Amino acid sequence: MGIDYSDLHDPNAEYTMRELSAETMGADRERPAPRDLEITDVQTTMVDGNFPWTLVRVYTDAGVVGTGEAYWGAGVPELIERMKPFVIGENPLDIDRLFEHLVQKMSGEGSVEGVTVTAISGIEVALHDLAGKVLDVPAYQLLGGKYRDDVRVYCDCHTEEEADPEACAEEAERVVEELGYDALKFDLDVPSGLEKDRANRHLRPGEIRHKAEIVEQVTERVKDRADVAFDCHWTFSGGSAKRLASELEEYDVWWLEDPVPPENLEVQEEVTKSTTTPIAVGENRYRVTEERRLIENQAVDIVAPDLPKVGGMRETQKIADVANQYYVPVAMHNVSSPIATMASAQVGAAIPNSLAVEFHSYELGWWSDLVEEDVIEDGSITIPEKPGLGLTLDMDTVEEHMVEGETLFDPA
Repeated sequence: MGIDYSDLHDPNAEYTMRELSAETMGADRERPAPRDLEITDVQTTMVDGNFPWTLVRVYTDAGVVGTGEAYWGAGVPELIERMKPFVIGENPLDIDRLFEHLVQKMSGEGSVEGVTVTAISGIEVALHDLAGKVLDVPAYQLLGGKYRDDVRVYCDCHTEEEADPEACAEEAERVVEELGYDALKFDLDVPSGLEKDRANRHLRPGEIRHKAEIVEQVTERVKDRADVAFDCHWTFSGGSAKRLASELEEYDVWWLEDPVPPENLEVQEEVTKSTTTPIAVGENRYRVTEERRLIENQAVDIVAPDLPKVGGMRETQKIADVANQYYVPVAMHNVSSPIATMASAQVGAAIPNSLAVEFHSYELGWWSDLVEEDVIEDGSITIPEKPGLGLTLDMDTVEEHMVEGETLFDPA
């Protein structure tokens, strides 16, 4: 018999002076149809994509269902199950209050950062989809309207010979010419064959030359046909990151991503200010409070929040608002299914400083089959005018690719 996570005892959740339920807040007055509805259930299904995507559904007594997605990770479905009692009976249109309500209820279980924020994000995205359907407007309209009809997509590229500069350059050209992308990203934390100690984060001169060769060949191959970013996955020491960034200044680098670990803001700031190579950071920070520190300290040139991880759609918009005060563009990190990818694009349409949204699944042949609609075409996402996120899950594809042992959530 499995554990009922929704019934776990937590004194912090059962007693809080900042109780934000509708009943406690006095926000339970009857509303005119169709806005007089209540949440009846929250369910998840984990899909085995190139990441184990956690899809989320919020059900209502009006029969309207919202679909969202949480960033992948162990424990996320259990946390969502844990939070279900806190939203049952609530009006799903009160998205901001419900987000803060869950943050407060889960404060003892880590809602400052980490997978608890991720779990809340999945519910928050589903609420935007649901609210859009109830009000018959696209999700971007809930965020204040749109700046653009199409959101640019950058393709995270890979090759079996990821450490071979020539192979990377060939793949870059293929993705531009055959797949139609004009924005790319490649990994730089790849083996050069010159490593002596992977634990100390230090880059030897030969390693830096190897990484510079990858950058040189890729950027020279595509030239002005595409912008190219390079990801370091928070791998290097501060000193090595500064030397690498300095070495890359002569090339057309769109940005260098996560060159140092995320915990020490001072080191990140020092690296960013030491170079003219643009530095992008943000996927390992949570909520606007953490992203704000990066931006206000001018420790980033481009901020890169991951929407279903950082707090959801409204939280990502709040991050973009802060970034806009410092003239910092937003390039959304994204390793998600079409659901959270579209949620990111909806936010990208609604903020002035949107740069691009990542696509990390171009090698996964059935990614687009997960929904009935087309999502990415010619390197961009056209924002649908359908209500909510504008996507319809293909339940047969979801069921076919569920993680082993998973059960399918109820249909809409």
